Amino acid sequence: MATVTELRYYPVKGCAGVAAAQAELTRAGLAHDRAFMVVDEEGVFRSQRRDPALATVRPAVSEDGRRLTLAAAGVEPVSVPVDAEGPRREVRLFGAPFLGIDQGGEAAGWLSEVLGVRSRLVRVPPEHDRVTDGLTPGTSGYADSCAVHLVSRSSLERFNELSGAQPLPMDRFRPNLVVDGWTEPHTEDLARRIEVGEAELGYAKLAIRCAVTMVDQSCGAKAGPEPLRTLARYRRATAGGVAFGSKFAVLRPGTLRVGDELAVGAWGPSEL
Repeated sequence: MATVTELRYYPVKGCAGVAAAQAELTRAGLAHDRAFMVVDEEGVFRSQRRDPALATVRPAVSEDGRRLTLAAAGVEPVSVPVDAEGPRREVRLFGAPFLGIDQGGEAAGWLSEVLGVRSRLVRVPPEHDRVTDGLTPGTSGYADSCAVHLVSRSSLERFNELSGAQPLPMDRFRPNLVVDGWTEPHTEDLARRIEVGEAELGYAKLAIRCAVTMVDQSCGAKAGPEPLRTLARYRRATAGGVAFGSKFAVLRPGTLRVGDELAVGAWGPSEL
C-alpha cells in the first residue's frame, strides 16, 4: 500500500516550501499553498527561472493565516500582517491576468533587498476564481497550474539511477505530496482517482518540467543541466516537453497527514 511520506506547501510562489505532518487540503490545494506571489513593478510574476534567489526565501504563515514572516540568510527577517481586504491590482501569471492584493511597502522593500530587483508581494484575493486545465478541471491559487503536485519516491529513484550523476533530492521538483510504496516508477501518471486521508484527488495532467528544476533549492543557484538532460532521454510527453510527477485537482477537500494510505479508485493510460 502506498502512503504519504511528505506534505509540503509553498506559501509564496517560487520561494522555499514548508514541511507539515498534517495539513488541510482545500479546493485550491494545501492551505496557504501559493497564496502569495512576488511580482515586478508591472505586476508580472517572478520565478526561479529568472530569479533563482527566490529559493532562499523561507516564508511562514501563522496558524490563523493573518501574519506572514519572510526569512533569508544574512538579513533580518520581516513579519507583516496579511492584508486580505485591500485594493486589488492586476497581476500577470504566464501572460494571464489575475488580481492580487498588495502586501505593503515593508514586504516589498525586504524582497527587493534580498532579490536585488524591485519587487512587490501580492496575495490571492478571496474572490479568486481561477479554473485550471487538464483531464479533471479544478482551481488553485498562484500555482503554475493545478492544485496538487504528486511525485512518488520510486520515480525519483529511477531518475537517479538513469542520470549517473550526483543524486538529486526531491526538493528539485517542488512537490506537494511525496508517496512511497509504489514499486513501479511513475505510477502517479496512471492514477485517475485517488482517495487519501479525508480527501479525493482527480488526475489532471503530467507535470511538465522547466528550468526551475535546475536550481539548487538549498542555495538558490542554477546547477543544471540535470534533471532536464536525463528526463529528455526517457520522459518526453506526447504533447511536448519532459514530464516528472503528475498534477491533480481536488475533488473532495479534507485533512491530510503523513502516513495516510492512498487508495486508487480508477486508472488510465500514460500520456507519454
